[in-house]
Amino acid sequence: MSRTDLWFRSLLLPDGWADSVRLVVADGRIEAVLKDTPATAGDELHEIGLPGLPNLHSHAFQRGMAGLAERRGATADSFWTWREAMYRFVDHMGPDEVEAIAAQAFLEMLESGFTRVGEFHYVHHDASGAPYADIAELATRIAAAAGETGIALTLLPVFYLHAGFGGLPAAPGQRRFVNDIGRYGRLVEASRKAVSSLPGALVGIAPHSLRAATPAEIAEILPLAAGGPVHIHVAEQTKEVEDCLAWSGRRPVEFLLERLPVDERWCLVHATHVTEAEIDGIVARGAIVGLCPITEANLGDGLFAAQVFADRGGRFGIGSDSNVLIDAAEELRLLEYGQRLALRTRNALARASTPSVGRSLIDATLAGGAQALGAPSTLAVGQSADLVSLKADGNALAHRRHDQWLDGWIFAGGRQAVDCVWRAGAKLVTGGRHIHREVIGRRYRQALHRVLQGS
Repeated sequence: MSRTDLWFRSLLLPDGWADSVRLVVADGRIEAVLKDTPATAGDELHEIGLPGLPNLHSHAFQRGMAGLAERRGATADSFWTWREAMYRFVDHMGPDEVEAIAAQAFLEMLESGFTRVGEFHYVHHDASGAPYADIAELATRIAAAAGETGIALTLLPVFYLHAGFGGLPAAPGQRRFVNDIGRYGRLVEASRKAVSSLPGALVGIAPHSLRAATPAEIAEILPLAAGGPVHIHVAEQTKEVEDCLAWSGRRPVEFLLERLPVDERWCLVHATHVTEAEIDGIVARGAIVGLCPITEANLGDGLFAAQVFADRGGRFGIGSDSNVLIDAAEELRLLEYGQRLALRTRNALARASTPSVGRSLIDATLAGGAQALGAPSTLAVGQSADLVSLKADGNALAHRRHDQWLDGWIFAGGRQAVDCVWRAGAKLVTGGRHIHREVIGRRYRQALHRVLQGS
């Protein structure tokens, strides 16, 4: 049995901050939480600790194209022109490149305080669109990247068959994503095998969107989730809403709620453009809204009505999505700032019971992300020892206490305030740097050279 004893001056536990806390970690799980306990010889000493954060929505491969779509085109740029750049990038990735880029993305997630990722994985086939001999070849590469970096993985193989509402045939740029229902079932089964050796790994399903999967197809693949998470992109752009109205007479979220059994297992990714009635419907079903503020800003998607949603009891989490910038604190900061700009107010997402914006955001992210990814995000006996320590002597956190540390981290510190990160009791980040940073970074740069040389 492996054992680690960690001591924190202050640690954020399920019932709030506690001081002088010893965590006894055995075989990756928390065996004891001892409050008001002095440090003993052999304890590893830290100042500020909190649970590791869940990243509920990622396309890891897109880390490799970060910054490559920031050039104005001949027409007005939008998500749809960005998507064409993404298709061109995808054309030049092989399995080695997928693994190398995913490892770099996962490493950066850990360095910023994320300890579990929901990988919304939709590149399945070779550059011609033909399946690999192992249909889960690229899912296996994602699993390998998670294993090398140590991040916990909720793998979400994506069902993608169409180019638009009403079952339009897929476009050439989508050829690497497409599976029919039978082949998708084999992919999900093979994906479970691919992650079987990873501690704490889970597999859910992800119908890509109402554009890429018909309602009948979504209903048919739902049993493949086997009680696990179900994620779907929905209502991200105004054109998507307009096209859905033209096709069905319903808005995307409205259509989902009317036609499919949306419940607590579901994560509605983005849901940017929703009405108040749709907000009430999501809240009533207990679904999670997956918000990706950095990507939504980068793509010019718009702003989700997060304050209204939270005030009505809505549950949400955050994701890094396109991975154009990976920083857990920045996702939360931009989420809050977007609401401030839209509503011309301050401290928009603080709750009456929790006046600290940072604490309100962290609490919501932990609970919503845990629900969306099917795994707890809490420091309690029996749970995985997934946690983050912050640098108490940094300028953003100095001479502060408890919730003020969270406010300082999110609004003044960012990823530079992260000191150490543990996943299942293994210390993967120390001094803000991942233990395999150099070798993974070198392989990432070599992979990018190959991809961009071919583009």
